[in-house]
Amino acid sequence: MRADARVNHDRLLEVAAEAFAREGTGASLKAIARTAGVGIGTLYRRFPSREVLVEAVYRHELEQICEVAGQTSLRDWMEAFVDFMAAKHGLGETLRAILTSEDDKQQTRDRLTGAIATLMADDGTVRPGVDPRDLLMALGGITMIAAEERQRELATRLIDLLLRGVSSDRA
Repeated sequence: MRADARVNHDRLLEVAAEAFAREGTGASLKAIARTAGVGIGTLYRRFPSREVLVEAVYRHELEQICEVAGQTSLRDWMEAFVDFMAAKHGLGETLRAILTSEDDKQQTRDRLTGAIATLMADDGTVRPGVDPRDLLMALGGITMIAAEERQRELATRLIDLLLRGVSSDRA
C-alpha cells in the first residue's frame, strides 16, 4: 500500500472507531469520510460495506491492544482492555454477525490469552499456576459487569480485587 493510502486507511479506521463508539454502527459513513479528510468513494474503495469497516475497526483495535502487552503493566493493560471492550459495546450485534465462525472467536481468544501470558510473565507478581485464560475470562466478566452497570470505577475496583486474588503476595 502506498504511504498516502496507508495514512488514509489508518485515519479512516481511527475516525470510524470513534464514531462507532459514540454513535454505534449506524454512524454516518459520509461523516466518517469527511472527518477523516477523504471522499466517500475512498472509504468505499477501502471498505466496500459498513460490515467490512466494522470488522476492520475491530481487528485493528484488537491488534493494537495485543501489541501493547509487552510495553505496559498487567494492571494498565487490564484498564485499557476494559476501555477497549466498552468501545465495542455499540458494535455488539454487528460483530456477532461478522465474527460467526468458531475459528474467528478462538483466534481472538488466543491473541488475548497470549497478550495476558506475556503480561503475567513480565509482571512477576502473579502467583505460579494462574492460567492466562482464566484471567482473561475473569477480565471479560468484569467488562460485562461494568458495562451493564455503566460504571467505569466499578471495573477498576474489580480489577484490584482480581489482581489481589492472583497475586503471589497474598496475605
